[in-house]
Amino acid sequence: MARIKNIDLPKNKRIVVALTYIYGIGPARAHDICVAAKVSEDTRTDNLTVEEINRLRAEADKYVLVGDLKREVEMNIKTKMEINSYQGTRHKKGLPVRGQHTSRNARTRKGKGKTIANKKK
Repeated sequence: MARIKNIDLPKNKRIVVALTYIYGIGPARAHDICVAAKVSEDTRTDNLTVEEINRLRAEADKYVLVGDLKREVEMNIKTKMEINSYQGTRHKKGLPVRGQHTSRNARTRKGKGKTIANKKK
């Protein structure tokens, strides 16, 4: 079983797909890592040799991933909230940050709909 950045990669998947299970690696970065490590994208995780796993680990270590990346994102959000930027105030209020409309949608951020007293349809 391949283990990169303390994440167990899923068994019997192409390595380019399995790398996307690591937080911070998407399809494009997974492709770049495979090319730099000289590992075929069609190789299954079960068929990786120890050398290939070590090369993939070395390439993945060049990027900010998993815990460090999550910490960095949290710090960026806290900074925006501290300086009272528009995005920071949206984070504080629990509303969508990136300009989405909120009159009918945004239930993911706003939560379950609240009933308004004496409102007739």
